Amino acid sequence: MLRCDLEELLAKVAAENDASAQFDLGVCFYLGHGVKQDLAAAVKWYKKAAEQGLAEAQSNLGACYAEGLGVEQDLAEAVKWYRKAALQGAAKAQYNMGQSCFFGEGAEQNFAEAVKWYEKAALQGYAPAQNNLGHCYETGKGVAKDGAKAAAWYRKAAEQDYAPSQNNLGLLCQKGSGTEQDHFKARSWFQKAAEQGYAKAQDNLGLCYVYGLGGERDAAKAYACFQKAAEQDEAAACFHLGLCCQQGLGTEQDGAAAVKWYEKAAEQGHAEAQFNLGLCYFYGEGTRQDYGEAVKQFAKAAEQGNAPAQCNLGMHYLHGLGVEQNYREAYCWFKKGAARGDAESQNNLGECYRFGQGTEQNYGEAVRYYRLAAAQGLAEAQSNLGECYRDGTGAEQDYAEAFKWFQKAARQGNAVAQYETACCYLEGKGTEKNRAEGRRWLAKAARQGYPQAIKKLRELP
Repeated sequence: MLRCDLEELLAKVAAENDASAQFDLGVCFYLGHGVKQDLAAAVKWYKKAAEQGLAEAQSNLGACYAEGLGVEQDLAEAVKWYRKAALQGAAKAQYNMGQSCFFGEGAEQNFAEAVKWYEKAALQGYAPAQNNLGHCYETGKGVAKDGAKAAAWYRKAAEQDYAPSQNNLGLLCQKGSGTEQDHFKARSWFQKAAEQGYAKAQDNLGLCYVYGLGGERDAAKAYACFQKAAEQDEAAACFHLGLCCQQGLGTEQDGAAAVKWYEKAAEQGHAEAQFNLGLCYFYGEGTRQDYGEAVKQFAKAAEQGNAPAQCNLGMHYLHGLGVEQNYREAYCWFKKGAARGDAESQNNLGECYRFGQGTEQNYGEAVRYYRLAAAQGLAEAQSNLGECYRDGTGAEQDYAEAFKWFQKAARQGNAVAQYETACCYLEGKGTEKNRAEGRRWLAKAARQGYPQAIKKLRELP
């Protein structure tokens, strides 16, 4: 705005106390058009216009109070002015009322009330409100879950080139939620949003290139997408870029670079990145080997409910790696991981019950957790379950059942189970005697360096 326009506005305000001119003056001071930027002055003029009932001024004044721009932050005062503008039909103010109710900022948290305000703004075509209304229908917050309505509202905003909605619609197309599953359409929506620089969509587009969803696989393009998003500090993209560097996907393998990107994601609370960073410290890949630092990262991820991290943290407590040995802590973390269905945690919890580590010895519970892990195909648990059936600990002795589980684990290359399978064949326990099969399985276990198999193989006539 030119200075002569500013002078005209000042003259108009002085002569007529005109609300629109007061609002325009506020905008001038807010943006620094024709005058030095002065947020306090902007608030002053917005307030004068707002008190005369001008909805635009009320909406902008609310935003200043919400952000603490030119005035001390006051969320309740922000809501007061948003409400005045919203009741006059100002779409942006209606959206901001929805935000205040959704997050409980300056108003009591009330999802249903948030939906009411989002809908008012959405019906006026305000894209951010359409997007948030779609989110409410997708998640069932404040309204009954309805995937079709979620997709419909996302589409309305997406067709206005609103990048977050394009990304959200892409995710629904990818999952087939509320719309037909279509990876080609999903990639197309991700592409549209990514071209606008929307980091989440760049990350999702990268995943499409990694897995060939909706088009060709292209590791180099995936890496480029992740890099664009990671440069905007998008946590998931930093994690994926770390994976690319660690695995040499679309770029040269570089452990140190992987650690750098995992750290960026981990600092933002990304649980998988924290877990992977813990593994890097544990193995000394891309950084120094440091069990203590590994424990710190596993703990951060474990506290967010990351089951593999809970299992690894338990193992550190069990063996006293980077932390003082504490069987009770190990047991507690294994239990958390087991509750989330992690097979290794279930097996380790079974071990705790079997040997009374961190809890009272309980063979029945040991068998229960071994069975849960074995059903997921974990070879170690299958072998452990076989031992319980063989010895009748926690379950009725049953050589046939023992042989069944030993064989399942043996076929996956578990050396202990291969040895036990050989013994079953040689002794005719749980299966018919078969020296040739016994010798064959002993040889497999021996090739893996299993001492008992080597010894027994030498002793066979």
